[in-house]
Amino acid sequence: MTESELFQRYRETGDRELRNLIAEKYLYIAAILAKKFVGRGVEYDDLYQVASLALLKGIDRFDERKGLKFSTFITPTVTGEIKNYFRDRSRLVHLPRKVSELRAAVKKTADELTESLGKRPTAREIAEKLGVSEEEVLSSQEAGGVVSLDRPADEEGMSFYEVIPDTDDVFDRIDTHDAISAAVGELSEDERRLVGLRFTEELSQAETARRMGVSQMYVSRMERKVLEKLRERLRKSMA
Repeated sequence: MTESELFQRYRETGDRELRNLIAEKYLYIAAILAKKFVGRGVEYDDLYQVASLALLKGIDRFDERKGLKFSTFITPTVTGEIKNYFRDRSRLVHLPRKVSELRAAVKKTADELTESLGKRPTAREIAEKLGVSEEEVLSSQEAGGVVSLDRPADEEGMSFYEVIPDTDDVFDRIDTHDAISAAVGELSEDERRLVGLRFTEELSQAETARRMGVSQMYVSRMERKVLEKLRERLRKSMA
């Protein structure tokens, strides 16, 4: 059974034994990525646990119909979870109670909607469910967190990593720097600035909005449009 067929079967059946089989097949990725963060004050076993849980979550989120290899999809997902673990562990400034409560409610609602909708919900869908504004949802998600390149950025759940062409092995990936640079070079000045702030400096949407002198909602919408442009241009360049 091919990788695509394996994930298709799991997506259609939700069979936990099948998910465990997939997890066993790809646990080596969790092990490799966990080892990369050893020596920063956290034991390997703890990092491996974080990476393994991220792997399981990634299996549930992965959609083979998008044509992306699972190894390419899961690597930034696991890396992002490990970085979040370090960030949460070392954060000294606590979030205001109201923000903290909204973050918890947003996470719970997102999990519930993911299960009922069969896909990760958009900020708008979460906001409607909670009876708050879309911008409040975005702000709560950004508060105290780090940018993750695998986080869905549009209505269909597309992420920055999904605009990068896939190759046979994520650890031996052909350098696509030139193609990406050319695609980014075709963006407008504001769009290039957004890419730099969000994906190079890894700033939150709120901080990006502050630096650009616009609203966070504007940044969120521009980000979706930019990722769509990059995806289309990279597809053409690699055709």
